[in-house]
Amino acid sequence: MARRRHHEEHENHERWLVSYADFITLLFAFFVVMYSISSINEGKYKVLSDSLVGVFNQPERSLQPIAVGEQRLSSSAPEPALSDEGGEQAAADSLKDIADSVREAFGDLIQAEQLKVRGNELWIEIELSSSLLFPSGDALPNNAAFTIIEKVAKILAPYENPVHVEGFTDNLPIKTPQFPTNWELSAARAASIVRMLAMDGVKPQRLASVGYGEFQPVADNATAEGRARNRRVVLVISRNLDVRRSVAGVGSANARPDPALQRAGMQPAATPTAQASQTGVVNSPSPAP
Repeated sequence: MARRRHHEEHENHERWLVSYADFITLLFAFFVVMYSISSINEGKYKVLSDSLVGVFNQPERSLQPIAVGEQRLSSSAPEPALSDEGGEQAAADSLKDIADSVREAFGDLIQAEQLKVRGNELWIEIELSSSLLFPSGDALPNNAAFTIIEKVAKILAPYENPVHVEGFTDNLPIKTPQFPTNWELSAARAASIVRMLAMDGVKPQRLASVGYGEFQPVADNATAEGRARNRRVVLVISRNLDVRRSVAGVGSANARPDPALQRAGMQPAATPTAQASQTGVVNSPSPAP
C-alpha cells in the first residue's frame, strides 16, 4: 500500500501585516477624534477669555452688588452737568476728534466701502457692514470683529459721550429657535457689539443697544446689493443723553438735527447713583435708550 505523501504547509510570514494595518487604522481614528474635540470656536473662546480676565484681573469692570437694607448714602453729590458754552464746545470737539480718529484708523475699510463715518454737530455714526462682524444668520462675532471693535473701543474710551448701537437686517425671513424673527437677530447683534465695547474699556453706563430688524432699510431689498447694504450695525455717538434718546427713538437713518437739541447743553453719560429709601428699597434711575 502506497504511503500518503505528507505536504508540508507553507508558513505565512506576512501575517503581522494584518495586525499592523489594524493598529494603524485605530491610531488614525484616534487622532481624528482628538483633533475634532480639540477644535474650538475662536469667537466663543475670545468672549469667555475676555470675560474671565475682566472678572479676575480688572475688578473695576466687575458687577457691583446692590445693597438692600439700611444704608448710609455718601454725602458727596454728583458733579453737575456742564451746560455752559465751554461744555458745548467740548462736546462738539469730542465728536469731531472721534470721527477724525475713526477715519484715520479705518481708512482701508472706508475705501472698500465696508465702513462709513458721517454725522453733524449733534451726533456721529459709524456704520459697519454686518458681514464684517457676524456670520450669516448669527449674532456670535467672528474673529475679525474683535479686532475692529477693539480699535473702535480704544478711540471711544477716553471720552464721555453716550453711545448706542443699532442693529439692522434685510427683509429675508429668519426662523430659528434662537432667532424667531429679524427683530431678535438685529437686537442680539447690537447687544454683542455693546458687550464687546464694554469688555474693551468703554464705560458700560455710556452704552445702550437697540434692534430695528428689517424695518429701516437704506437700500432696495429687491437686489442682493441692496440687502447687503441693509445688513448693518451702526454705532451712534451722541453729544448728550437727550440727543441719544431722540436719535434712538426714530433710528439714526431717520433722525434729523432738531433745533431744540441744538440748544441743549452738554450732558455727559455720568455714572448712575443708587438711592436707598428708608424702607430699604433701592431706587434705580430710569434707563435711557
